[in-house]
Amino acid sequence: MNDMTATQREKLLSDLKVVVADADELVKITAGSAEEEARDIAVRLQRRMNHVKDEMAHVEAVAVAKAKAIGQSTDGYVHENPWKAIGIAAGLGVTIGLLAGRR
Repeated sequence: MNDMTATQREKLLSDLKVVVADADELVKITAGSAEEEARDIAVRLQRRMNHVKDEMAHVEAVAVAKAKAIGQSTDGYVHENPWKAIGIAAGLGVTIGLLAGRR
């Protein structure tokens, strides 16, 4: 599932690059005052921006689902192994305290 998320991120970045290129083209054309071409590019840019927004929402939903799954898994582990969880938390606390005390 991590590969799928990485692929989605790459696709999103690619889409963002296309949107930026279209925006740049729109600015150049509007400077030359070609109204019909500018409108065509603006419509294309709007479509791509909507697509990018949809992709971003999907990536966000996947990230939230993963975070929830990790949280539920951690919660289950803590409930099944409370003393181990307390030991791990204490060990982390001591380690962080030692590292912070060195500064």
